[in-house]
Amino acid sequence: MALEITGRVIQKLNKTEGVSKAGKPWSKQEFVIETQEQYPRKVCMSVMNEKVNELENINVGDTVKASLNIESREYQGRWYTDVRAWRIDVQGGAQVEQGTGGTTFTQPEQNPDPATDDLPF
Repeated sequence: MALEITGRVIQKLNKTEGVSKAGKPWSKQEFVIETQEQYPRKVCMSVMNEKVNELENINVGDTVKASLNIESREYQGRWYTDVRAWRIDVQGGAQVEQGTGGTTFTQPEQNPDPATDDLPF
């Protein structure tokens, strides 16, 4: 089950790095977005490994749409929930995508001649 949430980035927390039991390096960074609803909510989510590089290109104040997974796990009788973003799209601006060749940006198509604009207003 994949979910999407849209909001404004209000905080980026420090990056955490480590090495797994298998000896593989990992990195994680959390960020907070505030939804743009009648009653705004703040949601803290994280990105892992190569997605941390993606987050570096997103600024506090940017409006983003994050595709995310929510997962809970039990540890010593307590439950912990992780909200992990697996894709982040900057709204009204560049899309940031992480591919095998690195991070790419695609700007929204802009029409330089307003006379050819086909909008009804």
